[in-house]
Amino acid sequence: MNALAGHTGSYYSYSVDQALAGIAAAGFRHVELSAVPGNTDHVDVRSDPGDLRAKLEQYGLQAVSVSGHSKLTTREGLEYGLAVVRWAERFGVPIVNTAVGGHAPDVDESESAFLANIGTLADAADAAGITVALEIHGDLMASGERSLPLLDKIGHPAVKANYDTANVEYYAGVAAVDDLPFIADRLAHVHLKDARGGQGNWDFPAVGEGHVDFARVLAILRDAGYEGPYSVEIEFTGTTPWPPLDEVNEAMRMSHRALTALGLS
Repeated sequence: MNALAGHTGSYYSYSVDQALAGIAAAGFRHVELSAVPGNTDHVDVRSDPGDLRAKLEQYGLQAVSVSGHSKLTTREGLEYGLAVVRWAERFGVPIVNTAVGGHAPDVDESESAFLANIGTLADAADAAGITVALEIHGDLMASGERSLPLLDKIGHPAVKANYDTANVEYYAGVAAVDDLPFIADRLAHVHLKDARGGQGNWDFPAVGEGHVDFARVLAILRDAGYEGPYSVEIEFTGTTPWPPLDEVNEAMRMSHRALTALGLS
């Protein structure tokens, strides 16, 4: 059965303890950890994972993935990606989520620079028994359909995709239900993220508050035999200050209720 996780990145301006407490209280038993420097750095990938493992046990949570976005078109981004992979191996997390150009919504992406680096990251992940999941994000991977040529060029068994049901609208202007069939058989991870608006409109509310057809999304993935984790990511309107903690917690509770009503657990 697919694990249903809460993403600590939904707690952008809050501590890892506040994120874990809110995710657990919402009903989740799995978590995606955020390790994005300068954004949501809930994980210090250069530290011993023992303390964080104890926190997860305290809240009754199990990590299914770690989000370690960095600019993989640069040497610095590659080095950080390798550090995330090493940390994930020590912790025992099987999936590292990342993106071609890092976390920022508007970046310049060089395909040649990315391809020069991704093989090194993929080989390190493969040796560690970890899958690198490249997110639907940015230009080169704006949609599942657009991502296929890049995945073919990478051609590495340790590299798959992390599908984001809202990013595909934001970056490519297409609905997840129309795009997902192109790439459903090449996924290691899925972000269940709702959307309001359309292309270029950063408005990602609680699941059920937007227009993404999650019932159809889940049906497509079931039919494709997808067995990986689902992670709820809520990014609101992307502005700071972030919503008050009780609003973030309520959004996580609403999302969990909406998805368990569709059969996830």
